[in-house]
Amino acid sequence: MRGFYDDLADDYHLLFADWSVSIASQAKVLDRLIAAELGVGVRTILDCACGIGTQSIGLASRGHSLTASDISARAVRRLQTEAELRGLKIETGVADLRTLATDIPGRFEVVLACDNALPHLLSSDDLRRAIENMAAKLLPGGLLIASIRDYDTLKQERPPAQPPRVFDDPGGRRIAFQVWDWSEDGSRYDLQQFIVWQTGFAWTTPALFDAVSRAGAG
Repeated sequence: MRGFYDDLADDYHLLFADWSVSIASQAKVLDRLIAAELGVGVRTILDCACGIGTQSIGLASRGHSLTASDISARAVRRLQTEAELRGLKIETGVADLRTLATDIPGRFEVVLACDNALPHLLSSDDLRRAIENMAAKLLPGGLLIASIRDYDTLKQERPPAQPPRVFDDPGGRRIAFQVWDWSEDGSRYDLQQFIVWQTGFAWTTPALFDAVSRAGAG
């Protein structure tokens, strides 16, 4: 997965119709969830699957104290650049979910792992280690937030692809989608991430990104 997200880091924002809008909207939802569980106020937050900063940047802009880590060093560097451009201070580090307890100093009121990060752990042992390490970074009474796809129906239907999303912006039209090749037992799938650009009457894909994901984190 490190190579997948290293390769994708420069283009990750292209998976959104408007990345800046998504940053703000996700932060609003997460801020409301955190306040409902812990009360209104500034919180110390570890975003341990930060990617290029979709959640970290928005939460930092709302005043929270952010530490952000990811297995992809290139994604973390992109986050640092984006935070600096916005005048935000975010502590960063490169860390595996399974070794957070030793890789990231301190403990936090909130630990966050969004955007389907946990299903990249392909064994029950790895998943258990990740959850234990995430829990170890929480202060007493802290809040753990993780988001994954709803795999119940997907595992039954085994769709061959993620539905394409078509975006029109000043840079031209692009289509983002994933192709999924399922294992025989439906427990995991190999994915290929495509970003296809329209140039005149032709379509081109400047890069292809490959990864493996577990079909659900249970």
